[in-house]
Amino acid sequence: MTDKFAAATKTFEDAVTAAKQNVDGLVKAQQEQFEKASAQMLKGFDELTALAKGNVDAVVKSGTIVAKGAEEAGKQVAAYTQSSLEKGAANGKALLAVKTIQELVELQSVFAKAAVETFVKESTKLQELSLKTAKEAFAPINDRVQVTVETLSKPALSKAVAA
Repeated sequence: MTDKFAAATKTFEDAVTAAKQNVDGLVKAQQEQFEKASAQMLKGFDELTALAKGNVDAVVKSGTIVAKGAEEAGKQVAAYTQSSLEKGAANGKALLAVKTIQELVELQSVFAKAAVETFVKESTKLQELSLKTAKEAFAPINDRVQVTVETLSKPALSKAVAA
């Protein structure tokens, strides 16, 4: 009976040892998978951080372009306003020197025509500057949209973001 008891004990001990080895193997495999998944998530978060920094940089660059364009537009408007005031003052002096109503009407007609032509010309220049500034300001943002779409389309990052 002692041999049977010893054999049963040995079989039980072998089963416990095998179970322990299986559990240790499972724990080790899960730990490796967890570490791998953690590394992928950290890599994904690093990529997202870099992506966000690039996006902020693009917005700052775009804002700088808009500010420079607004400054240039302000200078154009100021120059046009000053020129218009000078021409208006000169026209006012000329109007005071007229001797007939016919001269007054002709002088005023020439002044009005020149003022409208100058206004249209300056408005066109300002519109062209505005379009150029808008195009240049949207370029960095457009580039970042493309980079963002490409980055978020990567499978590794998509998994990290989903987790």
